Amino acid sequence: MRHLLVLRRFWGTALATQLEYQLNALIELLAMAGNLAGSLMVLWLFYRQGVELGGWSWHGVLVVLGAYTCLDGLTSTLLRPNLSRIVNHVQDGTLDFVLLKPVDSQFWLSLRTINPAGLPEMGLGAVLMLWAARGELGSLPAGAVLAAATLLFAAAVILYALWFVLAATSIWFVKTWNATEVLRAALTAGRYPISAYPAGLRLFFTLVLPVAFLTTVPAEALLGRLTAPAALTSVLVAALALAVSRAFWAFALRFYTSASS
Repeated sequence: MRHLLVLRRFWGTALATQLEYQLNALIELLAMAGNLAGSLMVLWLFYRQGVELGGWSWHGVLVVLGAYTCLDGLTSTLLRPNLSRIVNHVQDGTLDFVLLKPVDSQFWLSLRTINPAGLPEMGLGAVLMLWAARGELGSLPAGAVLAAATLLFAAAVILYALWFVLAATSIWFVKTWNATEVLRAALTAGRYPISAYPAGLRLFFTLVLPVAFLTTVPAEALLGRLTAPAALTSVLVAALALAVSRAFWAFALRFYTSASS
């Protein structure tokens, strides 16, 4: 409860600050719309030629794109505004003050601020998923929607853990911003179903960089194609990823010598 109260103060202050610059929010919203339009155009160019990506129909692949759009909105809303600043805290020595605060340091670093410009992208992604799934199935069972929402949350946890671990390496390496941009570029593979890639890449995007769990698995759940073992695996991967991020942060702090020592 104490952390929820702190979070309300954090986000209330951040929203008040961000809304002072409404033009920036409009520019980011236009950029998001352009990015989504570009993705839709690429898919349309494939499907107008009668090509199916990995055996997925037009509406099915739009469900995958909607899941990707949701996660990209989450990145703009929470991950990038918060986790990209860990490098600055280490460089400037302000991480000392974070560690001295009477609140969990990983909680503070992960949720200190929010960028509302990414919220419409998350909403648009959710609408695209539901609309496309309805076009594919005709109707949406409540169980499928609940399963998809649960697995999309698990995907968000996996994405957060990947980004946080990479950002935490700034305790050893001064600049990790380029590495996070490489990670984000690699995760754009989630725009398309995992079955659309060659066997080697499918293995890589499942076991090494779990792109398959980010977008394809929630999309399959919404379309009623996902098996119970696959859903359970996704949840377990999310739990493991979160535990690894906690353990890695504790390990990294053992090597942080602070700005005054």
